[in-house]
Amino acid sequence: MSEEALKQELLKALSDGVVEYDEDKVREAAQRVIDEGLNAYEAVMNGLAAGMEIVGKLYDDQEYFVPEMLLCADALYAGLDILKPHIRPEDLGDAAKGQVIIGTVQGDVHDIGKNIIKLMFEVAGFTVHDLGRDVPLEKFVEEQLRTDSEVVALSAMMTTTMMGMKKVVEMIKAKNPNVAIMLGGAPLTKDTAELFGADGYADSAGNAVQEAIKMISRLREMKKS
Repeated sequence: MSEEALKQELLKALSDGVVEYDEDKVREAAQRVIDEGLNAYEAVMNGLAAGMEIVGKLYDDQEYFVPEMLLCADALYAGLDILKPHIRPEDLGDAAKGQVIIGTVQGDVHDIGKNIIKLMFEVAGFTVHDLGRDVPLEKFVEEQLRTDSEVVALSAMMTTTMMGMKKVVEMIKAKNPNVAIMLGGAPLTKDTAELFGADGYADSAGNAVQEAIKMISRLREMKKS
């Protein structure tokens, strides 16, 4: 079997293992990635994270529910434990230096989506400050000032709580215009996020990480100029 064919087989095994919440399958595939000398970061992003994206879709389609989601996350962590020590700093690029604050806004207790995004940020090498759910709006501002994080990611799953995001964006930008703010959650659209003054918007966990990396590189450019 060629190296490319082997790589594709192992990426699929990692992804399937997460979707099937089969920790043993994930551990076995992750260990083979290391033994065969394949790229650990690629295995995380195109194997584990890709599987978690499928899980997100299954959850949206109500084929999976909270218990399944949590089992899938356990399988992802099992693979991450094996692969993470082998990720090289040069694979992470800018992400390795990034900090992100994440939380679900006040009045909203939905945190499954937030937890998956948090996991994706960790996978991508960010330092994550997780404020949890039902977070008072001022707390996002205080925490950003305390940690000097480049990215603040807000999540809301209800139309009523979504409006709080606009206030947070205004409060943070007033104190620190250079922070990149990303919004996510079911009731949001790209237009709403732009209307609220956000810098990024994500409708899925994988996109959230890509968006954040783009936002951090934009910020770094701005700091240089």
